Amino acid sequence: MFVVVLLIGLLLAWAYRATRPLPPNICGSPCGPPITAPRIKLRDGRHLAYKEHGVPAEVAKYKIIYVHGLFTCRHSAVIAKNLPQELVEELGLYIVSYDRPGYGESDPDPKQTVKSLALDVEELADQLGLGFKFYVIAYSIGCHVVWGCLRYIPHRLSGAALLAPIINYWWRGLPSNLSTEAYYKQLPQDQWTHRVSHYIPWLTYWWNTQTWFPALSAVPGNPNIFSRQDLEITSKKVGKQINKAHITQQGEFESIHRTIMVGFGNWEFSPIALENPFPNNEGSVHLWQGDDDRIVAIPLQRFIAKKLPWIQYHELPGAGHFFAYSNEMSQVIIKTLLFGDK
Repeated sequence: MFVVVLLIGLLLAWAYRATRPLPPNICGSPCGPPITAPRIKLRDGRHLAYKEHGVPAEVAKYKIIYVHGLFTCRHSAVIAKNLPQELVEELGLYIVSYDRPGYGESDPDPKQTVKSLALDVEELADQLGLGFKFYVIAYSIGCHVVWGCLRYIPHRLSGAALLAPIINYWWRGLPSNLSTEAYYKQLPQDQWTHRVSHYIPWLTYWWNTQTWFPALSAVPGNPNIFSRQDLEITSKKVGKQINKAHITQQGEFESIHRTIMVGFGNWEFSPIALENPFPNNEGSVHLWQGDDDRIVAIPLQRFIAKKLPWIQYHELPGAGHFFAYSNEMSQVIIKTLLFGDK
């Protein structure tokens, strides 16, 4: 009997340690990574690191906040990096990218929600003096920040662009037949990763660190989830633009894992129920999607675009998930967001 109790106790102790994330390695702490980026101090004491691109904010005509995707950071503002300098100066563009909580040099946020992420954007704009209205552009799973902005701070936006936005299969209003079909078209390891993050989020750390089963395929860059165009772009650009060690230097749980938990968790609202933030056409919202994207379910994206006719939907033939990394697309996206399809 004693041996059984001992074994149960050891098993419980192992389970507790296996499911408990390591404490984050905070930037600027005695043993943490150094602080090299400019940062603002947020309402709750956290710090947000940022990087400025383009002309100075005080002389800019258009001010844009860029939100990065899953395995990227403030240095991965592809829209800003790919724009010709002469066009930036001609249009008077100011673009600021930032590290989302837990990424790069931004402090983790253990209370992170879609709403708190939107308020981070608002506070970044205010502390950098961008004025009452500004534009937002986001890529991939970073787009849940823009959905949050459209819900919680629409009055602050001049316009918004969502580039290949990841879809939460549990958003209210999605047809069950479409969402179920799309869910099961994923690799089995991604199905389980999203299922764990949605139903039992406290197991997210264990699931993504255990070695018995494969976890999220996007983290190791499984080629099976990428289109031909994605693989071509990845071989030329993406790997050269990303410092992976810097991205998760404070811990994968507070960056990658928490992003998955928020992105595929229970949202307080459904994007499908959002109202037009620009009823008088004083701004516009654009959604860009490649029709050969192997990560985002195209039928679900088309459904969302149809349910929200105030979103201008741009589907790119032959494009994959990384279309935003091509040089020419940056100009198209910026000009369309600022001036429409003229």
